[in-house]
Amino acid sequence: MTEPLRLSKRMSELGLCSRREADEWIARGWVRVDGKVVSELGSKVLPSQKITVERQAAAEQSKRVTVLINKPMGYVSGQAEDGYTPAVALIKAENRWPDDPSPEQFHPTQLRSLVPAGRLDIDSVGLLVLTQDGRIAKQLIGQDTTIEKEYLVRVEYTRGPGKLPDADLRKLNHGLWMDGKPLLPAKVRWQNEDQLSFTLKEGKKRQIRRMCEMVGLKVVGLKRVRIGRVKLGDLPVGQWRYLRPDEQF
Repeated sequence: MTEPLRLSKRMSELGLCSRREADEWIARGWVRVDGKVVSELGSKVLPSQKITVERQAAAEQSKRVTVLINKPMGYVSGQAEDGYTPAVALIKAENRWPDDPSPEQFHPTQLRSLVPAGRLDIDSVGLLVLTQDGRIAKQLIGQDTTIEKEYLVRVEYTRGPGKLPDADLRKLNHGLWMDGKPLLPAKVRWQNEDQLSFTLKEGKKRQIRRMCEMVGLKVVGLKRVRIGRVKLGDLPVGQWRYLRPDEQF
C-alpha cells in the first residue's frame, strides 16, 4: 500500500508548481483530484490519483517573470545583510539592458516574491537568476538538481614559484572532500595562464574558493558565466534582462 502524501508536496513532485503555489491554488479552488475540487489545505492524496489544475492557475503562472542579472561586486544575492544591498534592488526600469529582446513590460509588481534561485557571494560577479516561478527555483536549487553552473576564476598560486601541479588540477576535478563529504566530480581546466574554468553541479557555500585553497590557489576574481543552457553573454554588469520564453535552463 503506497502512503498518502500531502497534495501540495505531490504537486511539487510532479513539477506542477512549488509547494507554496500549490497551497495558494488549493485555497482558491483551482485544484482537482480525480476530477473533484479539493480546497482544504493539508489534504492528502495517493500517488495513483490524478491531479489537474484549472486554467486560471496556468495563466497566473505564465505571468510570473524570471530575470537574469549580471551581479556586480558588493551586492548580496538574497536578503539585505550587514548594510549590504540585495541584488534585487538593481531590478528597475533604468537598469534594464537596452538590448533585452523580451517583449515583456517592466512593472513594479514583478518585484513581489522575486527571489534568487541560487546564490553568488558578495565578492563574486556574474549571472544571477531571480524568479517568481517556483518551478524554476526548484529546477535550479532543488535537492535533486543536476544543472551545471560554469564559472571563470582568476587565481594566483601561493605555494612558491611555478604553477599548479597537474596532480592538483586532477584533484580539483575529482577527489576533494568538503564538510566531511566527497565533492561531486567537476570539470576544471585552464582557460589561460591565470584563469581556470570551473563547471559544477553543486553549490556549497564558497565552494570554489575553498577548493582552490586546498590546492594552494588564491582566488582573485570569480565570475559565473552560465547556468544550464543559459549564458551571461553580453549582459553588462549591473544590468538585467528577462528570461526569454524560448530559453530553458
